[in-house]
Amino acid sequence: MSNSTGGGIAELGTCEWPPLAVADSRVHELLLRQERQERTTLKLIASENFASSAVLEATGSIFTNKYAEGYPGARYYAGNEIVDELENLAMDRLKALFGCEHANVQPYSGSPANQAVCRALLCPGDKMMGLTLPEGGHLTHGWAVNFSGTDYQRVPYGLHEKTHQIDHDSLRETAKRERPKLIWVGGTAYPRIFDYEAMAEIASEVNSYLVADIAHISGLVVAGVHPNPVGHCDVVTSTSHKSIRGPRGGFILSRNEDRYQALYHSKSKHNLAKRIDRAVFPLLQGGPHMNTIAALAVALHEAGNPSFRVYGQQIVNNARALAQALLERGYELVTGGTDNHMLILDLRERPLSGKAYAERLSQAGIITNFNMVPGDRRHPALTSGIRLGTPAVTSVGMREAEMLQIAAFIDLVCRQPDDSDVHARVRRDVADFCAAFDVPGISDR
Repeated sequence: MSNSTGGGIAELGTCEWPPLAVADSRVHELLLRQERQERTTLKLIASENFASSAVLEATGSIFTNKYAEGYPGARYYAGNEIVDELENLAMDRLKALFGCEHANVQPYSGSPANQAVCRALLCPGDKMMGLTLPEGGHLTHGWAVNFSGTDYQRVPYGLHEKTHQIDHDSLRETAKRERPKLIWVGGTAYPRIFDYEAMAEIASEVNSYLVADIAHISGLVVAGVHPNPVGHCDVVTSTSHKSIRGPRGGFILSRNEDRYQALYHSKSKHNLAKRIDRAVFPLLQGGPHMNTIAALAVALHEAGNPSFRVYGQQIVNNARALAQALLERGYELVTGGTDNHMLILDLRERPLSGKAYAERLSQAGIITNFNMVPGDRRHPALTSGIRLGTPAVTSVGMREAEMLQIAAFIDLVCRQPDDSDVHARVRRDVADFCAAFDVPGISDR
């Protein structure tokens, strides 16, 4: 018979485990280094943000331990009464915030969400229409190296040659000629407002599903500073991080009924919402990450606070201020400015590639990503542009005045891209500049 001594319990692994600093000093050291980097650099990557301590707490919570294959009330594991409540809570909050009929919070991220929508609405070989990657679209909207470009026929649409904004007249002509079954509206590097009403008219004319990808702008939609695609689109997908400040995950919003069920799914017994749910599970995924769903529920609760609308408006104000400051310093911007949270520096007339400038800026504590621009002749691994975003710097409390200083930092580095002494000086100045602001999830712990 075994005894109940502490040593015996420890050997079985049932004692209280030590904290991270003791259990794994190497990972803890990397975590601290990342915290120092987050505190002392300017996070200008448009797809990044700072989650609150409450969101981080839920992400690392005991919900990590629970397996819950299936959906609330229809699980394949026992003991899911509590997580059923949790998932229903997250879905209800999504439906309330966006005004949609159905929500699925199980996608592991934005790309899996987009894949699930494609599998729910399309058959292999069907035509899919989306904005091309060099002009601001996303990999999953029909790019050649992605599943969306290998499993389906790609029908790309582009931007107006002069304005670099979506050319709805050209898009309509292409849609009428090609008759795609699905049209994507959304992108990863498009700094202007999406006209969902105009896109819905085109999709209706050709009997096409219209799907909005709002991964970048979901927080702006909730804040009321970007139009809501719900009501115009059949399906809406998003990540749960970026501007909405949640965990790394995804969600799908949709109508319950399928406008084209008789046309495309005459043998199907399932409505649109059920087809999407079945595409997520069991077709593409197994058990959902309940800790991520818990953190999403927290983020949605935070987004329902009136202060979130103030935050969303400030994101846009900051992006416009940063854009104007860079324009005044002689920089070219794709579309000439921005309506949302991002701006794209067009560096084709500059001596170095977008990647080279992004590397120099990073050395100076300014974190960006290199990005393709319309008409880019450089390889996607080099590019001729840089994408900048304001969600994260807005989360730490920066406003228009700080955007002017950030533009000055960027200009110092880009005007002297090979002067390491300048980069080192800017790095110190950036660290001092950031020290005046509290970082959510780090400073409040």
